Amino acid sequence: MRTALKIAGLMLVNFTVFSAMTFAENRIDTQLPNAPTLAAYGTYAVGVQTIDIVNPDQIDILGIDPDAPKPDDFPRYDRPLKLEIWYPATPDATGDTALRAFLRDGKTQVELQGKAHRNAVKSDGTFPLIIISHGYPGNRFLLSHLAENIASKGYVVVSIDHTDSTYRTKAAFGSTLVNRSLDQIFTLNEIDRLSTDDDSFLNGLVDASNTALIGYSMGGYGAVITMGGGVTQKSVDYEWGGPHGTLAVHKSGSDSHNALTDARIKTAIAFAPWGMNRDFWDADTLKDITSPMLFVSGSIDDVSGYENGTRAIWSAAINSDRALLTYDNANHNAAAPMPAPKEADRFDADLDFNLTEHYSDAVWDTVRMNNIAQHFVTAWLGKYLKDDPDMDAYLQLVPNSNDGVWAKTENGSIKPEHTHWTGFPNRTAKGLRFEVLSAGE
Repeated sequence: MRTALKIAGLMLVNFTVFSAMTFAENRIDTQLPNAPTLAAYGTYAVGVQTIDIVNPDQIDILGIDPDAPKPDDFPRYDRPLKLEIWYPATPDATGDTALRAFLRDGKTQVELQGKAHRNAVKSDGTFPLIIISHGYPGNRFLLSHLAENIASKGYVVVSIDHTDSTYRTKAAFGSTLVNRSLDQIFTLNEIDRLSTDDDSFLNGLVDASNTALIGYSMGGYGAVITMGGGVTQKSVDYEWGGPHGTLAVHKSGSDSHNALTDARIKTAIAFAPWGMNRDFWDADTLKDITSPMLFVSGSIDDVSGYENGTRAIWSAAINSDRALLTYDNANHNAAAPMPAPKEADRFDADLDFNLTEHYSDAVWDTVRMNNIAQHFVTAWLGKYLKDDPDMDAYLQLVPNSNDGVWAKTENGSIKPEHTHWTGFPNRTAKGLRFEVLSAGE
């Protein structure tokens, strides 16, 4: 009898564990109780669709032998890109809410759960465009928490799978260096074209003339270039960079780089942009950035750098109205990546690290960072794409959050000495800095 009960108990335990694994959810839409005000989802239901586009006749970076003599003509190919598109949907939206994404190992596919409904009917109206560009390696779902959140507030959000730069297509780094900005602009052109295509669900839905660009790490590198920051000759000459000088397409002052500037892009947000710490820009090349930019970084970023990286870009882009949001003591994963899927909690022998390290931070909780990012991105886009004057209150702050003073009456009226960060509940604006510089500073 005892043996039978023991076996039954083991079966129950095993079933319970199996059930927990089977029904575990990797939520990308979590809102913590202490989330700042603008992190909350907006009034729109959200739909999501996937499309493929092809950029014809591009230089085939992988087809170039960097050790062979420079060819007379570079090999060329039609470059494929896969896009995930989140958009405002009708209030009665229905459909699958799972996103099927690969982990950092490029082999394990998992389900992410959010609020967006697959192939939902689009809402009436025309909405500004947001283009999201992931890191190296990454994929179009890495910033899905932000994409879905923004879409609920009245934006069409397009996230790119950058060929040669995803978990499953990771290849020569030179391809990422050369193609990142080109992918961003081509995606903008294609979405603009589809916005007037009767056969596309984007027809009449998106206003590509009112666009923002969001990039993380190498996506941030691309955003800096796209916004005007041409690269240095030193970076063009790197042996490990674009083979045979192919990065010269983005060299500061060149005709090809000058032609990249696009008036449809009103602003950009760069999370931990890579490159300044490797001399891809300098004070002279960053002067060509003239549109507003928000930079986001951890103060101990050991990949893109902080003082010699993101902060240095923010400081040197003197012809731009710009802000820098800093998570004190956060590293390279500050704010941008989604929470690590549960299936990532394992050591990968090929990569030699636990896969959660690709998404998480040693000090900050990922969801907390995501909520803060959702708040500031909402305020920034509201100001620069929707001309909403109410957003200024969330962007005009004492630089160090720890210096803010909570001073309200019992009925909620603000006292003159109140300097606590707007939108943050009492005692929650800690460990952050938000610094602003105007063009000319």
